[in-house]
Amino acid sequence: MMGDRILPGEGGQIRALFDRIAPVYDQLNDWLSLGQHRIWKRMAMKWSNPQPGDTGLDLCCGSGDLALLLAREIGATGRVVGVDFAPAQLAVASQRAAVSFPPLAPITWMEADVLNLPFEDKQFDCATMGYGLRNVVDIPRCLQELHRVLKPGGKAAILDLHRPTNLQMRQFQQWYLDNIVVPVAARFGLKEEYAYLTPSLEQFPTGREQVKLAQQAGFAEATHYPLSGGLIGVLAIAKN
Repeated sequence: MMGDRILPGEGGQIRALFDRIAPVYDQLNDWLSLGQHRIWKRMAMKWSNPQPGDTGLDLCCGSGDLALLLAREIGATGRVVGVDFAPAQLAVASQRAAVSFPPLAPITWMEADVLNLPFEDKQFDCATMGYGLRNVVDIPRCLQELHRVLKPGGKAAILDLHRPTNLQMRQFQQWYLDNIVVPVAARFGLKEEYAYLTPSLEQFPTGREQVKLAQQAGFAEATHYPLSGGLIGVLAIAKN
């Protein structure tokens, strides 16, 4: 649930942090979300509307959950590209894909910057992004790049943690972060990495603000769906 992106002025350091997380990333996400993150990812994948034979893109792919979900929907006649900047995460994703059950679309794992995607315009039918937008340096630029590489009619779904608007849910979230998430991560020597969740949430645009940013980036349709009492949200967007 961390997200996998670069922070201002800390590129090499943050990349190293996420490389260290890679071996236990999936296990921690299962524990800390009580397994719910897998349900949220399936919902996000469905909102991106992958179809058999499509070309799909998973940004900030981490250990590959969403890319694998896309590949299962798209099937052997299509293809998927998973993009991340942390090579250790990409290595885990590649290993997981190698033992996944067919039929799967072929998946290419690529180390790249989501603010400067190495693709021509209008390359992808659908796209996903899980726990990455919250940590990019330039959210408008990221959305513009996503808009650029999607084909006309292409859809994308962006899943992330959010600060709930409800005060009680917000208080619960902070209690859970302080008393469950960070202490559990600390047992794996990852206190610093997971302590970052609180400041990243404080700085993250609200769902309504994300809709405006998506519209400014050129998306014709943009809807934000809060999940789990607003603790999680999916920004569903479509290009004309």
